[in-house]
Amino acid sequence: MVLKKQTVWLITMLSLLIVLSVYYMTAPDNVAVMGNDDEEQTEEDNKEGTDEGTEDGTEGETGSNVDVSGMNVDEVFATIRMERDDTRGEQIESWNNVVASENATAEEKSEARDKIHELQTIAQKETILEETIQYEKEYRDVLVRNNEEVVQITVIANELSKTDANELMQMARDEFGQKEVRVKLQEDDV
Repeated sequence: MVLKKQTVWLITMLSLLIVLSVYYMTAPDNVAVMGNDDEEQTEEDNKEGTDEGTEDGTEGETGSNVDVSGMNVDEVFATIRMERDDTRGEQIESWNNVVASENATAEEKSEARDKIHELQTIAQKETILEETIQYEKEYRDVLVRNNEEVVQITVIANELSKTDANELMQMARDEFGQKEVRVKLQEDDV
């Protein structure tokens, strides 16, 4: 039973890797470089009205230890996705080891299965939301990251109106429930 779940997980991850590889190999060569004047739209901004914050896109984009200096925005998005998938893969593998362990209690195995299912569900919802936003809004790329407290949506586009940001926030809440949602514009200079 565990082997089958591991096999399904492996096939799913390989399929995702193939799809992303094909996408990035066929993406146009003329890509935008991340700048320092990115707009960020948060829930507090919506409550206050017209206030808009700015932050350094290259530092705030990954939220991790990845050095993105010198990368174009497409490479940064691909790197973030790969790092996110690798981290989740390691977590799932660790929990699969608990499930397969002879020393783990039934409660520990059940909790590990729940965590595996939760991570897989989050990954599916992120992918669905990215594809839905990209299809409906026709942004060049969309990156959705969900953690325990916040759903972060970053779009590559020429502009992002408050109406569009509000729509993206609602789409995220429809997918993830009532969580804080942050929408960020990464300007498309192409």
